[in-house]
Amino acid sequence: QVQLVESGGGSVQAGGSLRLSCAASVYAYSLYCMAWFRQAPGKEREGVATIESGGITTYADSVKGRFTISKDNAKNTLYLQMNSLKPEDTAMYYCAARGLGNCRPTRPTSYFGYWGQGTQVTVSS
Repeated sequence: QVQLVESGGGSVQAGGSLRLSCAASVYAYSLYCMAWFRQAPGKEREGVATIESGGITTYADSVKGRFTISKDNAKNTLYLQMNSLKPEDTAMYYCAARGLGNCRPTRPTSYFGYWGQGTQVTVSS
């Protein structure tokens, strides 16, 4: 059974930080590619960052240098550390996973077969 459960969202002022967590079932965590996506109101869901099972990470240009994706193998948990937050980072953030393939945040949402329910991040100016 695949389960992905996000947490850690909230409201923060611009310039602040948040850390999102995605608790994964053992099977989900074993998948090759894990990712964070986000969807702002009225916009399409977009990839934020991905991490391969070997630890290689890739970021969307809009978050490069501010966000860090990581994994804790002991806890089967995926993280997204978000620093220097901007109002345009406001969105619902989703954890996603898939098996072997091209692990990039530019891949379409249909490329990822497993999704969490999302956690809201709101950044005020």
